[in-house]
Amino acid sequence: MSEDLGCGGVRGAQDPFTILLVEDDKAHAMLIMRAFERLGFSDKIDWVRDGKAALDYLREREAWEEDLMPRLVILDLRLPKLDGHEVLSEIKRSERLRMIPVVVLTTSTSEDDLRKAYSNHVNSYLSKPLRLEDLRGDRRGD
Repeated sequence: MSEDLGCGGVRGAQDPFTILLVEDDKAHAMLIMRAFERLGFSDKIDWVRDGKAALDYLREREAWEEDLMPRLVILDLRLPKLDGHEVLSEIKRSERLRMIPVVVLTTSTSEDDLRKAYSNHVNSYLSKPLRLEDLRGDRRGD
Protein backbone atom coordinates (compact mmCIF):
# COMPACT_ATOMS: atom_id res chain seq x y z
CA MET A 1 0.00 0.00 0.00
CA SER A 2 1.31 3.47 -0.75
CA GLU A 3 0.55 6.92 0.55
CA ASP A 4 -0.26 9.90 -1.68
CA LEU A 5 2.10 12.70 -0.74
CA GLY A 6 -0.02 15.37 -2.41
CA CYS A 7 2.85 16.78 -4.49
CA GLY A 8 3.14 14.16 -7.19
CA GLY A 9 5.25 11.72 -5.22
CA VAL A 10 4.05 8.46 -3.76
CA ARG A 11 5.54 6.95 -0.61
CA GLY A 12 5.86 3.19 -1.02
CA ALA A 13 6.14 0.42 1.53
CA GLN A 14 9.91 0.25 0.94
CA ASP A 15 10.50 3.86 2.07
CA PRO A 16 12.12 4.35 5.48
CA PHE A 17 9.79 4.23 8.44
CA THR A 18 11.02 5.98 11.56
CA ILE A 19 9.52 5.57 15.01
CA LEU A 20 10.30 8.01 17.80
CA LEU A 21 10.44 6.19 21.12
CA VAL A 22 10.17 8.52 24.13
CA GLU A 23 11.11 6.44 27.17
CA ASP A 24 13.29 7.32 30.16
CA ASP A 25 13.78 3.76 31.42
CA LYS A 26 16.60 2.06 29.50
CA ALA A 27 15.33 -1.46 30.26
CA HIS A 28 11.85 -0.60 28.97
CA ALA A 29 13.31 1.04 25.84
CA MET A 30 15.48 -2.01 25.10
CA LEU A 31 12.49 -4.30 25.63
CA ILE A 32 10.34 -2.29 23.22
CA MET A 33 13.06 -2.11 20.58
CA ARG A 34 13.79 -5.84 20.93
CA ALA A 35 10.09 -6.61 20.49
CA PHE A 36 9.98 -4.61 17.24
CA GLU A 37 13.13 -6.37 16.06
CA ARG A 38 11.70 -9.82 16.81
CA LEU A 39 8.54 -8.89 14.93
CA GLY A 40 10.66 -8.20 11.86
CA PHE A 41 10.67 -4.38 12.00
CA SER A 42 13.77 -3.43 10.05
CA ASP A 43 13.41 0.32 9.85
CA LYS A 44 14.66 2.94 12.30
CA ILE A 45 13.74 3.61 15.92
CA ASP A 46 15.07 6.87 17.36
CA TRP A 47 15.11 6.85 21.16
CA VAL A 48 15.06 9.89 23.44
CA ARG A 49 14.92 9.78 27.24
CA ASP A 50 12.89 12.83 28.26
CA GLY A 51 10.05 15.06 27.19
CA LYS A 52 12.23 18.05 26.33
CA ALA A 53 14.45 15.92 24.08
CA ALA A 54 11.34 14.57 22.35
CA LEU A 55 10.06 18.05 21.53
CA ASP A 56 13.53 19.21 20.44
CA TYR A 57 13.75 16.19 18.12
CA LEU A 58 10.31 16.84 16.64
CA ARG A 59 10.73 20.62 16.26
CA GLU A 60 14.06 20.13 14.50
CA ARG A 61 12.43 17.79 11.98
CA GLU A 62 9.29 19.92 11.70
CA ALA A 63 11.35 22.62 10.01
CA TRP A 64 12.69 20.18 7.40
CA GLU A 65 11.12 17.99 4.77
CA GLU A 66 8.35 15.50 5.46
CA ASP A 67 10.76 12.58 4.96
CA LEU A 68 12.54 13.36 8.23
CA MET A 69 9.40 13.20 10.34
CA PRO A 70 8.78 10.03 12.31
CA ARG A 71 5.73 8.06 11.20
CA LEU A 72 4.86 7.06 14.77
CA VAL A 73 5.59 8.31 18.30
CA ILE A 74 5.58 5.85 21.19
CA LEU A 75 5.33 7.97 24.32
CA ASP A 76 5.71 7.19 28.00
CA LEU A 77 3.83 9.48 30.39
CA ARG A 78 6.29 9.48 33.31
CA LEU A 79 9.22 11.43 31.88
CA PRO A 80 11.82 13.83 33.25
CA LYS A 81 11.90 17.53 32.22
CA LEU A 82 8.47 17.48 30.53
CA ASP A 83 5.94 14.74 31.18
CA GLY A 84 4.24 12.78 28.43
CA HIS A 85 0.99 14.73 28.71
CA GLU A 86 2.87 17.98 27.98
CA VAL A 87 4.67 16.38 25.04
CA LEU A 88 1.40 15.00 23.65
CA SER A 89 -0.31 18.36 24.02
CA GLU A 90 2.50 20.13 22.14
CA ILE A 91 2.49 17.54 19.35
CA LYS A 92 -1.26 17.83 18.83
CA ARG A 93 -1.13 21.66 18.86
CA SER A 94 1.31 21.76 15.96
CA GLU A 95 -0.11 21.92 12.45
CA ARG A 96 2.51 19.50 11.06
CA LEU A 97 3.20 17.29 14.08
CA ARG A 98 -0.44 16.54 14.87
CA MET A 99 -0.61 14.25 11.85
CA ILE A 100 1.86 11.82 13.46
CA PRO A 101 0.06 9.02 15.31
CA VAL A 102 0.96 8.93 19.00
CA VAL A 103 0.68 5.79 21.09
CA VAL A 104 1.03 6.20 24.84
CA LEU A 105 2.80 3.19 26.33
CA THR A 106 2.91 3.62 30.08
CA THR A 107 2.84 1.81 33.40
CA SER A 108 -0.04 4.06 34.46
CA THR A 109 -3.47 2.50 34.64
CA SER A 110 -4.97 5.68 36.09
CA GLU A 111 -8.34 6.70 34.68
CA ASP A 112 -7.23 10.35 34.97
CA ASP A 113 -4.18 9.68 32.79
CA LEU A 114 -6.32 7.81 30.28
CA ARG A 115 -8.90 10.62 30.08
CA LYS A 116 -6.23 13.32 29.86
CA ALA A 117 -4.40 11.48 27.07
CA TYR A 118 -7.56 11.04 25.00
CA SER A 119 -8.61 14.65 25.63
CA ASN A 120 -5.24 15.58 24.09
CA HIS A 121 -6.08 13.43 21.04
CA VAL A 122 -3.78 10.46 21.62
CA ASN A 123 -4.28 7.75 18.99
CA SER A 124 -3.95 4.84 21.39
CA TYR A 125 -3.26 4.22 25.09
CA LEU A 126 -1.57 1.01 26.22
CA SER A 127 -0.40 -0.10 29.64
CA LYS A 128 3.12 -1.54 29.65
CA PRO A 129 3.44 -5.23 30.22
CA LEU A 130 6.29 -6.29 32.44
CA ARG A 131 7.67 -9.08 30.22
CA LEU A 132 8.81 -9.25 26.60
CA GLU A 133 6.38 -12.12 25.95
CA ASP A 134 3.50 -9.91 27.08
CA LEU A 135 4.68 -7.04 24.88
CA ARG A 136 4.86 -9.37 21.86
CA GLY A 137 1.44 -10.81 22.62
CA ASP A 138 2.69 -14.37 23.12
CA ARG A 139 -0.01 -16.64 24.45
CA ARG A 140 2.24 -19.58 25.29
CA GLY A 141 1.00 -21.43 28.31
CA ASP A 142 -2.57 -20.13 27.97
